Amino acid sequence: MSTTRKHTALPKAQILIEALPWLTRHNGKTVVIKFGGNAMIDEELKAAFAQDVVFLRHAGLNVVVVHGGGPQISAALDKHGIVSEFKAGLRVTTEDAMDVVRMVLAGQVQRELVGLLNQHGPLAVGLTGEDAHTITAIKHQPEIDGELVDIGRVGEITDIDTGAIEALLADGRIPVVSSIARSEDDGHVYNVNADTAAAALAAALGAETLMVLTDVEGLYEDWPNSDEVISRLTASQLEKLLPELSSGMVPKMEGCLHAVRGGVNTARVIDGRVQHSILLEIFTDEGIGTMVVPDAVTEGDAG
Repeated sequence: MSTTRKHTALPKAQILIEALPWLTRHNGKTVVIKFGGNAMIDEELKAAFAQDVVFLRHAGLNVVVVHGGGPQISAALDKHGIVSEFKAGLRVTTEDAMDVVRMVLAGQVQRELVGLLNQHGPLAVGLTGEDAHTITAIKHQPEIDGELVDIGRVGEITDIDTGAIEALLADGRIPVVSSIARSEDDGHVYNVNADTAAAALAAALGAETLMVLTDVEGLYEDWPNSDEVISRLTASQLEKLLPELSSGMVPKMEGCLHAVRGGVNTARVIDGRVQHSILLEIFTDEGIGTMVVPDAVTEGDAG
């Protein structure tokens, strides 16, 4: 072997060896990934995301993908002449808007993601929260200035049935779940926040890890004064920070809190703008983003 080949091969081998303890630790474990932000729009990032998810599956992990579709929904509502309105950080969803939301999430975003994953083999199966009672919800009324506000068909999750997802995982598939829920009480469907849905599924599945892709590097220490990212914090530390967070980060960080309080070992917010950020986070020592751990975990336990 020439010296040049030795030099190029060795770093690759070292990278693979570095992954070994993580491969051992995560084998057979479940990871729930919330797909969103730029990773959902940029073609190269989408392709890298699909590669990462398939890699995890072949590395012996059970992977569940949950997605929303904010930008795609807004574009489709525009096309249908329906104005996008937000209250308390949530999309006001009329009956007409709900039809569009369902069509976009289940018929467009989910189909595209399933297609990307299935370029690598017969792996991904799409479902919505309506299927097999996977996600059940009641009407969510946020409180604004001390009053409950009606924002239409926006749901608050009341129940998760993991049966269909577990059957797919047992069959070696990758479930891709759209964040729509069946109604507990009135036969309709609800639009549910995808961060919240991913966290609820992670807790119900007893997942090892919840990963939420975002368009920021993680949770900032003292935004906007500093761009220092908090790399690790406990559930209690996060709870104290919640009131100070920007509205877009609240459902993500609340989801992480809910997940670790519900038995998930680690919840991470990672930068979906970085190609292969999922692999970097799971298989290297160079963890990126912000990791939330349960209160009882001591330094050095979580990876």
